Amino acid sequence: MNRIVTGAHYGLRDWLAQRITAVIITLYSIILGAALLGAKPITYGMWRDFFAHGWMRVATLLFAISLAWHAWVGMRDVLMDYIKPTGLRLFLEIGTILVLAGYVAWTIQILWR
Repeated sequence: MNRIVTGAHYGLRDWLAQRITAVIITLYSIILGAALLGAKPITYGMWRDFFAHGWMRVATLLFAISLAWHAWVGMRDVLMDYIKPTGLRLFLEIGTILVLAGYVAWTIQILWR
């Protein structure tokens, strides 16, 4: 028997992570959509005031982290399924992690200016 090891810690934990992050993303989208639909004409001042609240900054950061985690689990699974050469798959996984970490860092920079 020839066993190919592709990684560890997958299965139920990642399935649950995908579901939890999807719920967080959905709730944030509903809250943001409702706030924007209920607003008068959307101006920069209204947008700035909306994100000046601490709870909205925390919610946005939680959204960004959830989105990055959700994307990572999905991309890792796609890469493991379709990219067979280990070196190429590792390169693409590292690239994905760096891009997602950069997006979260950029979100933090924007939220706490």
